[in-house]
This record gives sequence, structure tokens and C-alpha cells, in this order.
Amino acid sequence: MKEHEIVELLKKENEEFKRLTEEHQNLETLLAEIDSKRYLTSDEEIERKRIQKQKLIRKDRMAELIRAYKKIHSN
Repeated sequence: MKEHEIVELLKKENEEFKRLTEEHQNLETLLAEIDSKRYLTSDEEIERKRIQKQKLIRKDRMAELIRAYKKIHSN
């Protein structure tokens, strides 16, 4: 099974993965809004970094879930 197929399956079957995917997308939207500004205040820079870290945390957890699925279903 290809990775994008696993992702689609997990979105349907795994509530945590589904939630993480939605949160990651919401953070991506927020980041795009911040990045659309020509100049950022120092508070906006801090917020941008915070959002990037939160996105990475979610992406890392989604990758863990994908690896776990592959490990369980590779047998």
C-alpha cells in the first residue's frame, strides 16, 4: 500500500490522525495569512515561529502513526 493510500485510510479510520490532519491544515492557513504580510511585527514573528513548531509537532505525530500502521500491516 502506498503512503498516500495509508494517509487516506487513517483519515477515515483513526480519529487522532484525522484531528491532527485538520489541525495541521488550520495551522497552515494561519501561517499563510501571516506570510502574506509584507512586514511582520516582533509579536507576529514570534507567533509565526510558534505556529511552525505546532505544525511540525503534528506532522511528526502523523508520521509516527503512518510508520506504526506500516509496521503492523507489513506482516
